[in-house]
Amino acid sequence: MKLDILAIGSHPDDVELGCGATIAKEIANGKKVGIIDLTRGELGTRGSAEIRDEEATNAANILGASVRENMEFADGFFVNDKKHQMALIKMIRKYQPEMVICNAVDDRHIDHAKGSKLVSDACFLSGLIKIETFLEGSDKPQEAWRPKHVYHYIQWKNLQPDVVVDITGFIDTKLKAVFAYKTQFHDSTNNEPETPISSKNFADSISYRARDLGRLVGVEYGEGFTVERYVAVDSLFNLK
Repeated sequence: MKLDILAIGSHPDDVELGCGATIAKEIANGKKVGIIDLTRGELGTRGSAEIRDEEATNAANILGASVRENMEFADGFFVNDKKHQMALIKMIRKYQPEMVICNAVDDRHIDHAKGSKLVSDACFLSGLIKIETFLEGSDKPQEAWRPKHVYHYIQWKNLQPDVVVDITGFIDTKLKAVFAYKTQFHDSTNNEPETPISSKNFADSISYRARDLGRLVGVEYGEGFTVERYVAVDSLFNLK
């Protein structure tokens, strides 16, 4: 299956929090979007890996994703090395996305920056024809493939975005997808230990951060992204 967009997160819920509304909007516009989680979030304080699996499936269905896969890398301990790069290269070549959206380049959680660099490096290496990969059960080498664009969503830290996407009309879908992770976010009936993302303050921040970014670019809601190379437009009039 060829995808238009492959959204990748270090943990289940990263994609929903970082770019959930953007991919929901693109799916509504007819784009095929897939999600890859690098880990199962097994070190998370609340819930369990098995519960996160179910929550991730529910969230993907809410967004309308065509496919969701989990790499089952070690939560907290995966590294940016050949083994992990090769595993991701197989996925990039499998789905041949035009665009990859991945973790923030700098953030509070150590897996986010690690995941960001790992995905960026894999996207580059995936385009090298002398790197040979095979899907499991196949003796036919995969075709080399390099996405045209790699964008990074913004997470805990308020990084300065290079691009803001107008997500007006899709914030509710984002929130439904985020809160499909019932064990992870604010729930007054949950007796598990509190975490930075389980507070009501954090839950509220999802909307008000999107509203503030929207305000700054003249729309109701926005999601911000950083880029790896200059953004090109045909005309200055294409910029809002």
